[in-house]
Amino acid sequence: MASNRHLGRIIALQTLYELDFRRDAGDTSFSLDDILVRNIQRYEDMVDDKDFIKRLVNGVNQSRDELDVILQPIAPEWPIDQIARMDLVVLRIGLYELQQEPDVPPKVVINEAVELAKAFGGENSSKFINGVLGTFYRQQQEVKPKAPTKTKRKAKIIKKKVDKKPSSETN
Repeated sequence: MASNRHLGRIIALQTLYELDFRRDAGDTSFSLDDILVRNIQRYEDMVDDKDFIKRLVNGVNQSRDELDVILQPIAPEWPIDQIARMDLVVLRIGLYELQQEPDVPPKVVINEAVELAKAFGGENSSKFINGVLGTFYRQQQEVKPKAPTKTKRKAKIIKKKVDKKPSSETN
């Protein structure tokens, strides 16, 4: 069976794309849950991890505004309302996964987003997606405190042992 999560991301993309399209068109007659159930049912026999799809769709939907705030400074030449809808949905999914799915390696998240962009976006979408998500990932790495190296850890342990030794001076 092909990667279940890859298919799950495709279903999430379709669901979120439809949601954005209908919102922008002023359609208020839809239910996100109905759209999601219908899209999952299309691939019922090929999808095992339905919880992953639901988590992605609901998480991206609930975090939409926060994700857009993060996106804007990473792609300053492209105001949110000028990014192609498909690219924007792919970016939101990628950002959400980078932030909220710690069990998925960041390189996998970025690669999956690039693959979605190649399959469903425009001619330059994959490069754009790769650049934006890669920038976000690098910025996150710069912010994270670096784990102490083995040498630094040894030095701290030795210092603690030295500090704990009773004084040999007697008066």
